[in-house]
Amino acid sequence: MREIQALVLESGKPVLRTRSAPRAHHPDDVVVRVAATGICGTDRGIVLGEFPALEGVVLGHEAVGVVETVGSAVTRLRPGDRVVVNPTYHCGRCRPCRRGMAAHCTAKDGREIGVDRDGTMAGAVVVPKGFALPLPDSMSFRRAAVVEPLACVLTNVEAAAPRPDDRVLVIGAGPIGTLCALVFAHRGARTVLLERDTTRAALARDILPDGVEVVGGPGPGSGPGPGHGPGLALPAGVLPHGPDVVVDTTGVLLEQALEIVASGGTVVVMGEREHARASVPLRPLVTRGVRVIGAGPYPPRLFEAALDLAADLPIDRIVTHTFPLAAYRDAFAALAAPLEPATAPAAYAAMKVLLVSDPDLAAR
Repeated sequence: MREIQALVLESGKPVLRTRSAPRAHHPDDVVVRVAATGICGTDRGIVLGEFPALEGVVLGHEAVGVVETVGSAVTRLRPGDRVVVNPTYHCGRCRPCRRGMAAHCTAKDGREIGVDRDGTMAGAVVVPKGFALPLPDSMSFRRAAVVEPLACVLTNVEAAAPRPDDRVLVIGAGPIGTLCALVFAHRGARTVLLERDTTRAALARDILPDGVEVVGGPGPGSGPGPGHGPGLALPAGVLPHGPDVVVDTTGVLLEQALEIVASGGTVVVMGEREHARASVPLRPLVTRGVRVIGAGPYPPRLFEAALDLAADLPIDRIVTHTFPLAAYRDAFAALAAPLEPATAPAAYAAMKVLLVSDPDLAAR
């Protein structure tokens, strides 16, 4: 039996272990030889103890690779096919699924890849046949590895329902915030991206088109991320009448977003922080006609839409660093999540980081 390397959660921290390669046990199983996996904010939250995950699980879910073997019921995929993994399980039979709300499938618990089911930071992963989507021949693995976070972004852009003349503020210039700004700009919206971390702000400026304004810098609460200090001030002259749409990708700035959103505007709470809380005065929500929405995870149709859109958007530009799987400590350190005791404050050095399980495959 073939053995693989896998990044396993032990005592709250990732550890590289040798495991037997997964096999197709069910007729609809697809075994994918993993080329690379993007490190998500969820993965970072897990290793920092901010997001719950099952002890002993293999981490990772933003994966691309090549089909290795398939079960007897799989007819649309063959060994050797290049695929991207959709890690968000849905059964297709429960009431939410039947109502077109597969993102809220009641059978999802225990099947979230990289959280409570073995994930993709490994040499191989097994998924049901509907969760490995073939890639266009022209799409590189580097670009395809960003399809899953792009699907997350499309869910929240759809929830925002921006009008053609809306002014959009995206809070947080991590990979998700930068992708949000890219998609809003692609749709023609005047878009501003706010980020207090100077490294990520600079990276976002290099990635985004000229029409997107990236603002921010050192200020109260500055450091890794957009800062959690009191207030949320835009520089003078930037969206002076307030944004019509605010997307908070940090998950902790709802109160501040409500202070600056224009009357009749929408605030989308996108970032997920397990212990985040907000105190919201209700009267201004009513008198100013402000809408607050949480979009949640993406349905399968938006994952497919993200794969289509990826052919037209340079989403691979957000990948700034790649590391071999064995160098996972360096990879997490580049995302301000050091796994060893740090002698200095953690700081971002990267935008999107890929962990490469198979260098030969990842080069395709």
